[in-house]
Parts: sequence; structure tokens; C-alpha cells
Amino acid sequence: MSQTLALSTSPSRGRNVAAWILSVVLALAYLAAGGAKLAGVPMMVQTFDQIGLGQWFRIVTGLVEVAGAVALLVPGYALFGALWLAATMAGAVLAHLLVLPTPAAPAVLLLVLDLALAWLRRDQSARLLARLR
Repeated sequence: MSQTLALSTSPSRGRNVAAWILSVVLALAYLAAGGAKLAGVPMMVQTFDQIGLGQWFRIVTGLVEVAGAVALLVPGYALFGALWLAATMAGAVLAHLLVLPTPAAPAVLLLVLDLALAWLRRDQSARLLARLR
């Protein structure tokens, strides 16, 4: 029975290639964004001043983005990285809609791509559940 579960949850070659391409693209985007936050790029400092939670929140957000980007590239952790980053982007969308004067479209795009990657990597959750049983 466990072999049947393993076979039925294995992604197709095309889905796996698409997931890896999307993982690399998203990881590069999040490494750049998180790195800019951690480096204190003036635009990021200004943005987080506008949010009003303090610069500590910029550092935490940068660390979250960098950690998520790394998770996207580690086999077995991409699903969790994608969900972690999707939650982060949901917060970013809210910040853009409620506080920031800038468009929410980039955050919405990243949120959609994170969710698409999570869907492509859905087999990871099935394998984890099978290991836990």
C-alpha cells in the first residue's frame, strides 16, 4: 500500500521541471528583496518607516524572505518555503492596500507564484504524511 501511495504522489517530469524553474526564479527574487531589506537599502528603510512598525520589522521580513528563498531550493522543503513566503506576501498585500501608497500588484504576483509552486510541490506533503504514519 505504501508503494502505491509513493507512486501516486510522484510528480511528472514536466511538473518537476516547472517546479524547479519556478523555485529558482522565486528564490532569486526573494534573495534580492530580502537582501535589500537586510542591507538597509534606503527605499526599504523608507517603506518600513511608512508601515510604522519600526526597522526591526524590516530586518525580520528580510530574514523571513531569505530563509524562504533557501527553503525553495532545498529538496523536500520547497512546499514549506512556498507556503511560508505566500503568508509573507499576503501580509505584504495587506500592507500595500491599507498603509502604503504603492501598488500591491508585485506582492500579489509573488503570492500567486508562491501558491502555484506550493501546488506543484504538493507531492511533498503527501510524502511527509506517509512518513509520519
